Amino acid sequence: MTARRAATAVSLGLALGLGACTSFYEIPITTPIQPKLDVSAFRRVLVAGFITGGSEDVDANLETVRLLRSQLRTKSDLTVIEADVLNLADKAAPASETVKTEPSDQQEADRRIRNQRDLEPFEHVFADVAFWKKLGEEYQEPLIVTGTVLFTPHSRSGMVERAQEVVDAFGRRRVVPVRTYMERKGFILNPKFIFIDGRTGTTLYSESFREEVLYSAQQNTPALSSYFELMDRLIPSFLSTLSAQKIRGTRVLLK
Repeated sequence: MTARRAATAVSLGLALGLGACTSFYEIPITTPIQPKLDVSAFRRVLVAGFITGGSEDVDANLETVRLLRSQLRTKSDLTVIEADVLNLADKAAPASETVKTEPSDQQEADRRIRNQRDLEPFEHVFADVAFWKKLGEEYQEPLIVTGTVLFTPHSRSGMVERAQEVVDAFGRRRVVPVRTYMERKGFILNPKFIFIDGRTGTTLYSESFREEVLYSAQQNTPALSSYFELMDRLIPSFLSTLSAQKIRGTRVLLK
């Protein structure tokens, strides 16, 4: 009872306060979000390359490097290093496997790597401190961005809810939710971004993501379009690792 009376008193006070106000107005506010990683020690960034797998229709290594470099040029204070894209799948491949040695060709790796379990034998490369330190020395000790990218086809069937327009007996139109069985297909994107100190070769931070998109079975969406659609969702989180971001909103003031 005491809590109920207190809540009633607060509500009454607010109501009286609002009644006394003759007007209210909104003012824009900006809330800074600090980066997850302190990169103040670096002036340059090298997006080196990724171990990728899944769809053979997209060179996820090349496309991811291009996209991240483009974003960092415009939305980061770090100088982006232009360099050849590394084919880490060749370097990290288990010794018992025979792999192709063409630096820009990821198709062989994509055929071997189909899921997270297939990635495990390759991930030891990210702990190779000597390799990353040597690479860092070659490019004046930058922050190095690397990791893994799985871009895999996906399908699902079942009941889904969609909006449907209906017309009643009086000719009035309205939209109602309708559940229907549907077969859908699309892609799942699983990137893991790893940030390595080019001065020491050690890992500073890593973060994994998962995004999924599904279309109707009759819709023919190119794999590359789906890849960019999914990456667009992840880019803000990637950038927030390296630089401060701002969230804009409004605040209501009473007068």
